[in-house]
Amino acid sequence: MVALVTVPTLSAANSAGAVGGAAVAHGAAGVWSASLEGVHGVSPDATVRQIARVSVPGSGIRVRLGNPFGSTPVVVREAWLGRPIAPGAPKLVNGSNKRLTFRGARSVTIAPGQSVISDSVPVTVQAQQDVAVSIYAPGSPVNDHTFPPFAYDPPASYIGTGGNTAADPSDASFPGYPVIPGNTSSTAAGYHPGQTWWLDLVTADRPAAKGTLVTLGDSITDGYNASGPPGQRWTDVLADRLNALPASARVAVANAGISGNTVSVQPNPYDPTGQCCGPPAPQRLDRDVFSVPGLRTVLLLEGTNDLGGGDNAPPASSAQVIGAMRGIADRVHGRHLRIVGATILPMCNAAGSDKENNRLAVNEWIRTSGVFDEVLDFDAVLRDPADPTVMIADLRNDCYHPNAAGDAMLGRYIPLSAVLA
Repeated sequence: MVALVTVPTLSAANSAGAVGGAAVAHGAAGVWSASLEGVHGVSPDATVRQIARVSVPGSGIRVRLGNPFGSTPVVVREAWLGRPIAPGAPKLVNGSNKRLTFRGARSVTIAPGQSVISDSVPVTVQAQQDVAVSIYAPGSPVNDHTFPPFAYDPPASYIGTGGNTAADPSDASFPGYPVIPGNTSSTAAGYHPGQTWWLDLVTADRPAAKGTLVTLGDSITDGYNASGPPGQRWTDVLADRLNALPASARVAVANAGISGNTVSVQPNPYDPTGQCCGPPAPQRLDRDVFSVPGLRTVLLLEGTNDLGGGDNAPPASSAQVIGAMRGIADRVHGRHLRIVGATILPMCNAAGSDKENNRLAVNEWIRTSGVFDEVLDFDAVLRDPADPTVMIADLRNDCYHPNAAGDAMLGRYIPLSAVLA
């Protein structure tokens, strides 16, 4: 039985209603996300088992699948959700693998530009526990999320050796080798760290949290090159701290970072095809932020790619970045939500250069404009006191990105009150 679903991509107005499945429960929350960024190829005749790590405990699990960039439908013939036996593993706990349905149907067709949400699955997960979503959709356009993460830390996927093996709890058809880097779009069988297909949101009908914080950003939020111990993104460090609070006080964390993304509407600096790095932040607010159930606060850390520029777009002015941030904040406040602004990290631009002056101007505006409900001065946390145009050497991976120690510093620095009010 195939359900043909042509509902629009989620908006805040319908995120709590029937969207390609039964009505999402009042009080539901987004407990994991990985924003889709483009289309890369067509899925083979194989099952992809995707690993997502939820940020808070919850039960009544649903997943959202999307085809925002495809020119042809995604035809999901079968999908299942289970719990891995160990973090990042493709083998599932016996009896945990449950069939996903969509308005009661076992299969669903997702038209171009559309999304669907599954019916609720009677599964309970704990904080920082993985769920495995196995999808068989051969011949469908691969709407994906890709970035180079740390080894065996979700998000990740295992592409099977062939055929429909979604219901199989074993790892017999989901090899861990070869390991194919997350920034390499590939449909080959093996382990793909940092890559997910179609899956961009996991929700819980009954979360152990009062709502959700969505972190909107670029590669620094996505976790690009946050390598080395302790091996977590700053968003994951923050989620661990929030989980130490009582359930009635905490929020879930949903990561909406996309490597290479821009905060302003412009050509992407790195990719003339527009498929590497997602639409600019203002164009993806509805899908990646406002549609998340339980949304209470948005944390914005973005602008590095605009200010830095690239072969496909010149460096942006401070006015361009400020205008984009103000527009995002206005839209968030227009929905009676909170927005937290984070200052832009050092980028190795020479003191006195146009790029550095623009970065400083944006940061001064973030700190003093009053546009944001709270300000996180990430720049002050990681800049080198001896040379504030660069990050502290032990905390950076490269000119734009912290390493894992730098991410840990950011995640520990954030006052919990800033994201909980």
